[in-house]
Amino acid sequence: MPPYTEEYGGRILNATIDKYAYAYVQEIERGVEFLSPDRERTGQVDIAEMEVLREDFGLHLAVYKRMMAEFNRGAYIPIRLATQVDAPPGSGLGSSSTLVVAMVGAVADLLNLALGPYEVARLAWEIERVDLGLSGGWQDQYAATFGGFNYMESRPSGRIVVNPLRIRRDVIAELEASLLLYFGGVSRNSSEVIAEQQEHVVAGDQRALEATHAIRAEAEVMKDNLLVGDIPGLAESLREGWEAKKKLASRISTPEIEEAYRTAEEHGMIAGKVSGAGGGGFMMLIVDPGRRLEVTRSLEQNCGGTVMTCHFTERGAEVWRVPER
Repeated sequence: MPPYTEEYGGRILNATIDKYAYAYVQEIERGVEFLSPDRERTGQVDIAEMEVLREDFGLHLAVYKRMMAEFNRGAYIPIRLATQVDAPPGSGLGSSSTLVVAMVGAVADLLNLALGPYEVARLAWEIERVDLGLSGGWQDQYAATFGGFNYMESRPSGRIVVNPLRIRRDVIAELEASLLLYFGGVSRNSSEVIAEQQEHVVAGDQRALEATHAIRAEAEVMKDNLLVGDIPGLAESLREGWEAKKKLASRISTPEIEEAYRTAEEHGMIAGKVSGAGGGGFMMLIVDPGRRLEVTRSLEQNCGGTVMTCHFTERGAEVWRVPER
């Protein structure tokens, strides 16, 4: 994330899982209507009054305004935009960025735009980081747009390069058998956690800078381990990355996260880390496949929360049209 990537560049190993964000858009006769049934939120107003929807629909409004301004000469089309997300906000799984990508894709199709994946990802990034001023990196928007296993690089110039990885099917199967996601029930405001990390880098905090260097280096090590099918090596790199990440800011780990980590480790976890910015959300655990149930039960019984499995998906953002019902 900036300002680190602006000076040193960045490297990310990223993979998409079978948790999705959906956006449905259609023209209506008048006004603008936003719906988010998973959050039990609905808003419908005249276009001139759409700013009143910002509190409940900040992302929706930002996408709508940017798309109309940039691709429709500032003329606002009356629309209904409905969304649904499989993962909760603040989960660390990139749900907010995935939602923005889905909405950008849907509205682009409504406007008959032929945007490529780099354009969609960049636009989604600008909406979140520039238009809304939300702190964070760029990897979630590009992962959601491209899909699959990718080794991503950020140049100091600001250019993003996405390198798709060809991973053997047996390696993916072993990784899926070893992977658990644990949600302790506490989401977090990722922007606040990320802002603290950025402050340390800007202030020249040597400990935070060295930790960021280590995380960037581990991305390449993990990529190599994944390509050759070295799951133990991948797990060890994940462990090293998590230990480095905790040095970036005080709120990345919490007593509850550390307790869950120790509990899982005692019952068959090989390595783990908090997904996303840290401070809460999902923990990604690599476990002994033969002890998955033991890890699951120990966490749910001793720490509360929910453990779930997941599968990797090669598909990124997709857009399709359905007949009006």
